Amino acid sequence: MLHKTKLFASVAIASLALFAAEKKMEMKDLPEPVQKTVREQTKTAKLRGLAKEVENGKTLYEVETTVNGKSRDLLVDATGAVVEVEEATELGSIPEAAQKTLKTAAGAGKILTVETVTKGSAVSYEAIVEKGGKKSEVAVNADGSLKK
Repeated sequence: MLHKTKLFASVAIASLALFAAEKKMEMKDLPEPVQKTVREQTKTAKLRGLAKEVENGKTLYEVETTVNGKSRDLLVDATGAVVEVEEATELGSIPEAAQKTLKTAAGAGKILTVETVTKGSAVSYEAIVEKGGKKSEVAVNADGSLKK
């Protein structure tokens, strides 16, 4: 029992460390190049939230928006460059091979959400899958291969 308690405590601490990496921000707290990008990217979108996060030692700013009623999140670096875009989409609108892999991953469960993820010119897809009451994320490439 003590081993399980230590394991649970370690997992809880690790989870807190992950959440601590993201800090909610206000527009005035962002570097000027990031503010400029946020203003440009929200001309036709509703701004839902801003956060600063550190990924692999690199500081990025998450810009949460809604466009035409759908979620669109951007990751912006300190120079104001958009490095990643995640947009809510429908399962039927992604490549067939990617759909097949996500459906296989869901099995008897269900696919709750699907996003198109664009990093530079690379496009992949992420889904939140619920099986047996547990949710997990599955990421696939357009050809249906699982993302590593």
